[in-house]
Parts: sequence; C-alpha cells; structure tokens
Amino acid sequence: MSDLPPPVVILDKSQMAENIGAVARVMANFGLTELRLVAPRDGWPQERAWAMASGADWVLDGIRVFDSVAEAVADLNTVFATTARPRETRQPVRTPREAARALYDDRASGLGVGLLFGGERAGLETSDIALCQGIVTIPIDPRHQSLNLAQAVAINAYEWRTLVLDAPPPNFREGEPPASGALMLGMYEHLERELDAAGFFHPPEKFRSMSQNLRVMLGRAAFTAQEVATFRGVITALSKGRGRVLARLAKKAAGEQPR
Repeated sequence: MSDLPPPVVILDKSQMAENIGAVARVMANFGLTELRLVAPRDGWPQERAWAMASGADWVLDGIRVFDSVAEAVADLNTVFATTARPRETRQPVRTPREAARALYDDRASGLGVGLLFGGERAGLETSDIALCQGIVTIPIDPRHQSLNLAQAVAINAYEWRTLVLDAPPPNFREGEPPASGALMLGMYEHLERELDAAGFFHPPEKFRSMSQNLRVMLGRAAFTAQEVATFRGVITALSKGRGRVLARLAKKAAGEQPR
C-alpha cells in the first residue's frame, strides 16, 4: 500500500457538529487524517462532534480552523471543489475516481493536495471555487441528487483508498510544480488592484463576477512560483507605465511642458 499522505479535507461553513463528527468518522475509515474547518457556524470545538465520530478522535483532535477558504488552501498546490451544481466557472470537471488519480499523481510529486466541501445548505461560493484547480462531481441519479456532507466525503475518500491500495505507479509531473494557493491569491489581488485603479472593472457592480472569471482563467494556466513572480513583475511594470502617463497628463493640464 502506498505511504503517500492523503489529501486534506476542507469543510466550508459547516453548520452542525454532528456532521463534522460524521465526516471525521468516514475519513478515519478510509485513511484520511487532516481535516480543516472554515468559519464553522457554531465555532470549534463542539462536544457533539466527538460523540458522532465513533472513536475517530485523532481526526477531530487535529482540526485546524480558518477564517476563509483562501487561508485554508494557502499552503496547497492542487485543490478540487466538490459540487453537484453547474457553475459559471470554466474549470475541469472530474468524477471522484478521476480526481483521486489526479491528486495521487500530484501528491507523489510532493505537492500539497486537498478536497473542498461546501456547507450543508448553501454549498460553495463561486468565488471560493475560483480558488481551486478543478471541480469534482459525484455521478448520482438526477432524480434524487441529495447527498449529505459525510456521504460526499466518504465517496471521495473511498476512491482515494481504493487507488492507494492498488498502489499504481504515479505519473510524475514534468517541470516545476504549480504555485501554492497563497502565491496565486497574492497574484490575483495584485492584478485586481491595478485593474481597479485603471478603471477596468466597469460598471463597479460587475467587479465580483469579472474578478472570478479572471481568477479561473489564470488558474487554469497552473503557474509555477517563478511564473507568478514574472507575471507580478509584468503587472508592476504596466502599473508604473500608467503612472507616468497620468503624470504627463497632469502636467499638461497644469500648463507644464511634458518631459
């Protein structure tokens, strides 16, 4: 059996302690150990989770809590968002089996990998899906598409477990690995600040949708850390050029001779 560390499981805005405990239980069943919570509704820790976990205490004891999805995925390179709903984002869509193989290959290359699950009622925000590198959709019968949180985690965890039990040779990634979530977020925010200053987001109420589209588009490129640095250098150079143009226009308006 492969000794690769399994994917991190991230639960966004979980509502019930019992569901967190049930997720910990199925994670332990299939050998997944690291659970992260993003803004759980009732805070953390919650005693009812331990009762529901049926002895999977090591998963609950190791939980880390974050304020946002961006913070929770900052140290990971490949994260897949699990959702059954069509989204505006144009990202690769995989079954849990296909996702397990992709995560296995990236993990074998030394990358940090994870699976992101939404809250029980609202699911995932499109802005959070835009921080991921793809979507996982479970192929359930369209006549009844209701899966609870623990079931969704269990199906994905089972596919990982089945894969590592067979211990296939990994398909190693060629070249440099993709940048971490933190580096990508920094690049997105840098670009958005400069575009906002240049008046790109017009009208202002379209900022969110335009920003999400940019993030998804750039995310598909799988930038390396060096490429992120290069792209941010490009942004800086363009923004400085914009500043020089604005300075010349200001001097011209004031009646000064531009240099």
